[in-house]
Amino acid sequence: MAIFLDSESRVVVQGMTGSEGRKHTQRMLNSGTRIVGGVNPSKAGQSVEFELGPGAGVPRSSGNTAVPVFGSVAEAMAETRADVSVLFVPPRFAKAAVLEAIDAGIGLAVVITEGIPVHDTASFWAHACATGTAITPAGTRIVGPNCPGVISPGKSNAGITPADITGPGRIGLVSKSGTLTYQMMHELRDIGFSSCVGIGGDPIVGTTHIDVLQAFQDDPDTAAVVMIGEIGGDAEERAAEYIREHITKPVVGYVAGFTAPEGKTMGHAGAIVTRSSGTAEAKKEALQAAGVKVGKTPSETAELMREIIQLLG
Repeated sequence: MAIFLDSESRVVVQGMTGSEGRKHTQRMLNSGTRIVGGVNPSKAGQSVEFELGPGAGVPRSSGNTAVPVFGSVAEAMAETRADVSVLFVPPRFAKAAVLEAIDAGIGLAVVITEGIPVHDTASFWAHACATGTAITPAGTRIVGPNCPGVISPGKSNAGITPADITGPGRIGLVSKSGTLTYQMMHELRDIGFSSCVGIGGDPIVGTTHIDVLQAFQDDPDTAAVVMIGEIGGDAEERAAEYIREHITKPVVGYVAGFTAPEGKTMGHAGAIVTRSSGTAEAKKEALQAAGVKVGKTPSETAELMREIIQLLG
């Protein structure tokens, strides 16, 4: 099994006709994702030609495919039964694009875009929380923004995560960092992953560590979880408390930013430390107090997970 995304997921790409959208749509198709359409109001009725090759772990014939472009997410859903949207939309248009996906009732919106104003993210996240439709009674799940997306290896890939660095397996991965997501997938490629979720590193994100941890807890085919955090905010401390009270599966953690100077934003917009708040050491202590083994480096974290998987048999 997998969380949020599987081989039956039907994906539309908002911004598919742009350079980034086109490039990553090709990569998603190559990894076996069922791309059923793109969305661009100014190019509705057109189609974009993509090459098809063998998917990453997904049997498929080679050849070309023409992916239709729709004028809206609602139209794409009506024509294709899409249930996932991946957004490659410039920051100034991203809020409107996410709101459109929410109002159409899409089940999952994966927002890849970096540089969205925090106020805009807060607005569309609040709208998603308050909105339910007949299609998605609980509202639209948002992953991101500023994230690599969601991949269930061998099944589907919604985002920019390279699909050829790992295969399907028993580990779940949730991470703030795209680069560290890829590294951990590579480090543990011999074991493989059920799903990998990059939640993004902005101050406000739609799906949190806690949301993903609970999804992995409920997934019978996920045996253990790697959680990657970073300095800034208190998301990892809150996740540690949730793990203590609700998660029974083994969790291994890594916190990026032990050498970051105080008061500096390091990489992600949310990675800022003020005095003792949000430090890597504080997060490490909170996770360890909750029974999470925390690695000093990504490679050490991978070895800790490898030991756990061996003990689970």
